[in-house]
Amino acid sequence: MKSAPHIDRRSLLSATLGAVALGLTGCAGEKTPSTVLAAGAPLPESVPKGTRLVVGDKEHQKALEFSGEVEKFSFQVEFANISGGPQTLEAFRADALDLGSVADIPPIHSHWTGIPTKIVASKFRQDPLHHAIYRLGVAPGVAVGSLADLRGKKIAYSPGQAQGALVLRVLRKAGLTKKDVTLIELASTGDVYPTALASRQVEVAPIGGVQVKRYEAKYARDGAHTIAHGLRDDPGHLYAPVSVLGDPGKAAAIREYVQAWARAWRWREANPQEWIERYYVKDQGLSADDGRWLVDNAGVSDIPASWTEAIGRHQETIDLLAEETGNKPLKAEDLYDRRYESVAADALAKGVAR
Repeated sequence: MKSAPHIDRRSLLSATLGAVALGLTGCAGEKTPSTVLAAGAPLPESVPKGTRLVVGDKEHQKALEFSGEVEKFSFQVEFANISGGPQTLEAFRADALDLGSVADIPPIHSHWTGIPTKIVASKFRQDPLHHAIYRLGVAPGVAVGSLADLRGKKIAYSPGQAQGALVLRVLRKAGLTKKDVTLIELASTGDVYPTALASRQVEVAPIGGVQVKRYEAKYARDGAHTIAHGLRDDPGHLYAPVSVLGDPGKAAAIREYVQAWARAWRWREANPQEWIERYYVKDQGLSADDGRWLVDNAGVSDIPASWTEAIGRHQETIDLLAEETGNKPLKAEDLYDRRYESVAADALAKGVAR
């Protein structure tokens, strides 16, 4: 199997995270708590005065602001300009972040790289196959109409990220192995994958969000297209380092944040036009049409009171990744802090901001 030279993500992120660390050091890990909250101890319900939480949740930050939830916090919240697995993990490593928003692969990868973390909130899509996050982009002129056609193709691959795991799951579904394709290691940031497809650096790549719409619109005339992968790719989690959850004040603040996080999700779904205009158009510079496509493609979220089914699905992903990468198997149960299991759902049951 051929692959491109390994990309040093730590070097790529060093400038950004160096600035973040300089700005936030003394925020995320500014104090050593006088008492440590045991892993099985009940969550404190009151947040001590002076508690500060540093959160990397760029998109949903705006939903918290627009819905008014951010004004209700009993602690100081600071939002870091960090998103995605690699950036979040490096910020955890630098003690510059308390809470991050990711898919299901970064919590696995964090344990394999020596940074124990726990999931404290989970969100899924009610119709995950119809409202998938990713589609498989196919380069112009490449004949791929089904998963079986992936044999022999050059496929973009990003270890440690959701897109990388999706590629491995797709290969298994197609009855293929890594030896049947050529995996090209590329970071799945920005427009890297669509650009790599357009230039035929790769022949297939998982692309998501508005990139799907734009890729099809821009390159369809050249023979480019996308196909559905037919797998669930919808997990969305908040997770935190175990060391942060051992701080009673931060643990209580995270509980409060999770409640607001859930209410803000329901707010943005109940106010799609405002979300499109204020976030996608004014904040992100997208067209209203792009914003509407993103809202329609996302569908409605499911924030369950029980994580049992999700943990079962997570275990299947862990087992596959351990087998394919040679990493030590993990118990999915160990990735979740079940003290927070019903916090988000209970907040929704009590009412949602409109």
